[in-house]
Amino acid sequence: MAYDIERYLNVRGAGGASLGPDGRLAFLIDTTGVDQVWTLDEPGGWPAQRTFYDERVTFASYSPERPELMFGMDEGGNERAQFYRLDDDGDEVTNLTRHPEAKHNWGGWGPDGDRFVFSSNRRDESVFDLYVQERDAVGEDARLVRETDGWYTPAGFSPDGDRVIVVQAHSSFDQDVYVLHTESGAMGHLTPHEERVRYGSTEWGPDGEAVYCTTDRGADTTYLARIDAETGDLDAVVEGGDYNVDGVSLDRDAGRLVYSRNVDGYTELTVGELDDGEVREHPTPDLPGDLAGGVSFGPDAERFAVTAYGATDNPDVYVVDVETGDAERWTHASTAGVPPESFRAPELVSVESFDGLEVPAFFTLPADAPAGETPVVVDIHGGPESQRRPGFHAVKQYLLSRGYAVLEPNVRGSSGYGREYTHLDDVEKRMDSVADVEAAVEWLHDRPAVDPDRIAAMGGSYGGFMVLACLTEYPDLWAAGVDVVGIADFVTFLENTGEWRRSLREAEYGSLEADREFLESVSPINHIDAVRAPLFVLHGENDPRVPVGEAERIVEQASEYVPVRKLVFEDEGHGFSKLENRIEAYSAIADFLDEHVGAPEGV
Repeated sequence: MAYDIERYLNVRGAGGASLGPDGRLAFLIDTTGVDQVWTLDEPGGWPAQRTFYDERVTFASYSPERPELMFGMDEGGNERAQFYRLDDDGDEVTNLTRHPEAKHNWGGWGPDGDRFVFSSNRRDESVFDLYVQERDAVGEDARLVRETDGWYTPAGFSPDGDRVIVVQAHSSFDQDVYVLHTESGAMGHLTPHEERVRYGSTEWGPDGEAVYCTTDRGADTTYLARIDAETGDLDAVVEGGDYNVDGVSLDRDAGRLVYSRNVDGYTELTVGELDDGEVREHPTPDLPGDLAGGVSFGPDAERFAVTAYGATDNPDVYVVDVETGDAERWTHASTAGVPPESFRAPELVSVESFDGLEVPAFFTLPADAPAGETPVVVDIHGGPESQRRPGFHAVKQYLLSRGYAVLEPNVRGSSGYGREYTHLDDVEKRMDSVADVEAAVEWLHDRPAVDPDRIAAMGGSYGGFMVLACLTEYPDLWAAGVDVVGIADFVTFLENTGEWRRSLREAEYGSLEADREFLESVSPINHIDAVRAPLFVLHGENDPRVPVGEAERIVEQASEYVPVRKLVFEDEGHGFSKLENRIEAYSAIADFLDEHVGAPEGV
């Protein structure tokens, strides 16, 4: 039986779990069309909806001591999140931040749940100062602990509540770690360095003597490290080896931890506890799917909640016993009546690029792909430092059901494959990643099922730039292009993006001051006369990252050469969060692809 795009977009996903002090589970699920907070008292029980907004909830975090939780929510996709406290018994909601013009970055509850820490650009839009606020204080009652000069994000109170880990981002692959003393505002620098070094997933260790994190300091792949909170001395706890250790969750009291390893995009999870500077491992939980993350420890760290999912498994929350590894499914996210056995899993493949570099990709064929007649959508991720992994994607499964194949390349510059790989597209090497896509299309030409004249490019954000660059650099390869919230001109993008983001993006793409001529040379808007394929451009009016002007300019200029369609949502930002908008957007994309690429006969 065939299902329409609306049915696929109603496949749900549960995640963002948080275990409360009484064992109750809070999680986010988009049952109403956007993520809202729901709670469960027992596995498989009837969930209770706790928030009822038209806007998406971005996170939910239980207090460690009280039956209440904090959640974040922005407006119209503007990413200026505010924090709200939800009384878990009476459903009373209190807006605690009350600065709708500012962004707020959640940093966690204090050990007793009496206060929380966050950073915000209230004072200056381009920088994030550090604040501590009492749980029952509102608005201006937040205490400014320290003014800063960059992008600083708090990452948790120490066990004694006197200090906070703070991470400064210089770029997506260059961070520093500090310890902030919340009373004096003094901040000690734990990781002084000159070269680019990644520090992520920072957590306090037991007794507050050390900070644990992932880092690639002195290595190509990231590993689990311990940093002495007084001296800054760093020791490796778990080596990365051939694959990144890409996440860690550590209970600051019990010393129990869960860390993940990224193995060619698939998750390998390890559960254990710290023992004299090493990890004593516990049994590995048996979870469905190929990916897992979003760990939240419960009281006394005897259990943790985790979201598990895969290409053929929509996300659900499981609760795992730390010592035994027994995993129990708590949520049952609906597949909207689409049979799970109809979902298709990808094949991990490798494409040799122009310079001999092996580019990993995920290739998925539809069922019964006809030889020489199968159209393909090349779906390019954003970032550019992201990584396409074998997770559940409703639109992808719909395209597969319609007879399209899907290729998802992790071009040079993607994360997940070590430090060297991530920097192969920096600044002057930008177009090498576009050449990787050209190589991927040539690889497709050798697949027996593929029709080489029916290949489309699709991507969002930086992936939208990649689509436009592919269509202008290699115009004869494409039957159509779909650009979602993409960059058309690096100069105007950097000039108009949110002030708090500009320096981080310049670290990746090049600066307006030093690299303007180069940025102009690689901007698709300046080569639009080369385009030959029909183009569909979609954007959100409130996008703070890639302003909607990028869409308006590329539509205006590309329309002189090819058929162009534009769709802009006035209540969305960098992507589409509301169900009705997703249905409209992806229905239109499906129609566009059918018109210009063409589904197989009989579909």
